[in-house]
Amino acid sequence: MCINGYAAFYNLLKLKMTDQPDITIGIMDRKAEVFGGLHGNFHGDGLGYVSGHFSARAEAGNIIFFDEVHREIRRSPLIKLAAPEGSTFSLFNVPIGKRFHWERTEDQIFQGDLILQMRGDGTIAVINQIPLEDYLKSAISSEMNSAAPMEFLKAHTILSRSWLLAGLGRKKKIEKTSMTSGETADGERILWYDLEDHDLFDVCADDHCQRYHGITKIASRQVEEAVGETQGRVITFQDQICDARYSKACGGLTEEFATAWDNKRVPYLSSISDAPVPYPPIRTEEEACRWILSEAEAYCNIKDEGLLEKILPKGDRETKNFFRWRVEYSREELEEIIRKKSDLDFGTLKEIVPIQRGSSGRICRLKIVGSKRSTIVGKELEIRRWLSRTHLYSSAFVIATRRNPNGEVERFIFNGAGWGHGVGLCQIGAAVMASEGFTVEQILKHYFRGVEIEKMY
Repeated sequence: MCINGYAAFYNLLKLKMTDQPDITIGIMDRKAEVFGGLHGNFHGDGLGYVSGHFSARAEAGNIIFFDEVHREIRRSPLIKLAAPEGSTFSLFNVPIGKRFHWERTEDQIFQGDLILQMRGDGTIAVINQIPLEDYLKSAISSEMNSAAPMEFLKAHTILSRSWLLAGLGRKKKIEKTSMTSGETADGERILWYDLEDHDLFDVCADDHCQRYHGITKIASRQVEEAVGETQGRVITFQDQICDARYSKACGGLTEEFATAWDNKRVPYLSSISDAPVPYPPIRTEEEACRWILSEAEAYCNIKDEGLLEKILPKGDRETKNFFRWRVEYSREELEEIIRKKSDLDFGTLKEIVPIQRGSSGRICRLKIVGSKRSTIVGKELEIRRWLSRTHLYSSAFVIATRRNPNGEVERFIFNGAGWGHGVGLCQIGAAVMASEGFTVEQILKHYFRGVEIEKMY
């Protein structure tokens, strides 16, 4: 059974609450062994009070919990450690940026309760239970630099709160299936991933949901002020909390919801120009080529390195040239990447052809043609995975080929735009807007058209 407050979240869509709910975050999942430290006297059923370093191992359907001298003190499928006020816990070697180009591990520190839950496959889910507003302080600081402009931090807090509450209300009503949502057919693989994929906890701690790296990155009182001053505020559309998506840099045009997820229209997640001037939506391959190869004026086309350092967390500053980018492969190298990522053997690659694009130029259906087979892959995230050892920055790209004198492809060149799926708020663009004097309301209503800001609790 999931340890969460689904009913409370579902009711929030209809009635305003009097107080914030607790939520559960999956910090690590499907682990055989876990290591960490308890900074304070945590209490658990069958454990009494425990502190100091600990380890936990999955064995024969149970979690075996060891104290700092490696003495077994509890054996159970579920272990919950309640945190006394002011206490924290550490987890070691927490993966972040999983399967993205910035993937690594960190030791992280968290507030709130620690839950270890056994999965049916014999692994452990590591879960943090914490009040929603405390969760947001970490999420905002993990997503962006806490020194970013205050109006941006407030706007991000409101949209992050909105995304979480809307998603959990929706999750309550959806039957669980598998970790991958979508459809497959002969010759076509169309896949996307969303919040409903999580079963034992409300949200995960990585980029699949929102980054949540504990209290380690809360280095400024600005984030605490941004969360406190916007407490309980969300954006709504027609009296429903908005499913407020965001990505790092849209590349000048934001994308429509259906390009990345389910085939439905979400009015406030339409494509808009991330600039003081309007840009028309991309409709043809010729328009996509002109747009992606251009250096358009846009809020997220930032040249000020000092402002970028103030906006982005340290790890994200390693990603360069995100507004317009270029990746090049030999044919043999790309064949090996696609074979590994797709588990399909295309033989000799012949061509890669966009079949369908969204309004920002992001491809949601891409045809890969080889000597042994042809397949159409989608949506945007799956395309980015198939064509990179990690991920392409986005699926807004055009493809050029270099051929030998015999007409055989020798190299594939991808010129692209933006960083992320591009739907909803552009984080870098919004931060630049805030630095130029735009208010919270102006920023949110620029990216999410037709919305209102309401206080839910």
